[in-house]
Amino acid sequence: MKASQRIENQLRREGIEYIAGVDESGIGPLAGPVVCAAVMLPVKFRTNGINDCKKILPEKREKLFDYITKKALDYKIVSVHQSVIDKINIYQASILGMRIALQNLEIQPQVILVDGNKKIPDTDIPQQSLIKGDLRSTCIAAASILAKVTRDRIMDLIDHHCPQYRFKQNRGYATKAHRGAIIRYGTSVYHRQSFRMDYTEYIQESLILEEKE
Repeated sequence: MKASQRIENQLRREGIEYIAGVDESGIGPLAGPVVCAAVMLPVKFRTNGINDCKKILPEKREKLFDYITKKALDYKIVSVHQSVIDKINIYQASILGMRIALQNLEIQPQVILVDGNKKIPDTDIPQQSLIKGDLRSTCIAAASILAKVTRDRIMDLIDHHCPQYRFKQNRGYATKAHRGAIIRYGTSVYHRQSFRMDYTEYIQESLILEEKE
């Protein structure tokens, strides 16, 4: 299975050549940045199995990352630090990252395709929001792969500084082991403090519920 090119093909039949797909990785984790990517692909682009990044094995994602960055007309990847997430909230941080990625493209797109129901502010470029966009658009799927691989690499680096949280395994998501580590060690400088809830109370309750199930 691969992401569809139907939307891009229709736009090109309308005379639009420069199409940017944008997506993010890291909305849900308790720790680490959110990473956003914008990608513009050439007209004659072989998809090579590009799909929703969550449906691709890590080894294949790494190969596709190299393939996309080599073949793309243009691309930009932006990491938004957890401290910014704490200041403006995760939704606004993801919008900010996507907007910066688009603004820093060297080729200005004629149309922007955005995953989900998001809209990118402060742009006059026409845009389409696509639910499950990483299945419906190759450009969005390519952006999702660049964002996911980049964020995984960042979490691997963070893991060296805080191995007790096992970021290399959980990527900052709220796994049972991760929540248990927070109970034992507290939060690190890489954790998003805006997601506290309070962390300790929430995590203790969730671990108790899991033990009862």
